[in-house]
Amino acid sequence: MREAELSLHRRLGVSQETILQVQTNLANTYQMLGRVEQALLMRRYVYAGKLKICGKEDISILTEANNLAHVLINQKHSPSSSLEEAKALLRKTMPVARRVLGEDDLNTLTMRRNYARALYKDEGATLDDLHEAVTTLEEAIRTARRVFGGAHPLTTTIWICLRNSRAVLRARETPRS
Repeated sequence: MREAELSLHRRLGVSQETILQVQTNLANTYQMLGRVEQALLMRRYVYAGKLKICGKEDISILTEANNLAHVLINQKHSPSSSLEEAKALLRKTMPVARRVLGEDDLNTLTMRRNYARALYKDEGATLDDLHEAVTTLEEAIRTARRVFGGAHPLTTTIWICLRNSRAVLRARETPRS
């Protein structure tokens, strides 16, 4: 249905902004159906399109950066190149989000969580990377609890990521016997 909607909008010549929104919906649908490669291609296309139209400081491009990073990180057996792409994207957009949206914003905190996940999920991560992931999540959890409370879904997911990142760090720091 989403594919037909996109085709119809293209035939009708609707605005590029509308096309990008329909493509975002299609990417969401692909993700929900487990069609990760198609979702990833669509996310990249939407990100590039919104970057051209909106610029790097618009909330919609920051949201798309988060969406793209999320897909890159959540691929089954995330290849190192996908994690590197996610980290590079988030290193570039996190400072913009902090400046434009603020430290307490949902999107900013989600970016920080995604960045830390990309760090600790990378099998080639250094101990410094793992420490950075833990530190990032410790800071993010304090902010999320203060701003949203302990029961908020983002606070919960940050807590889970913090627990996972600490486990990865402990496993890497503990010498094998």
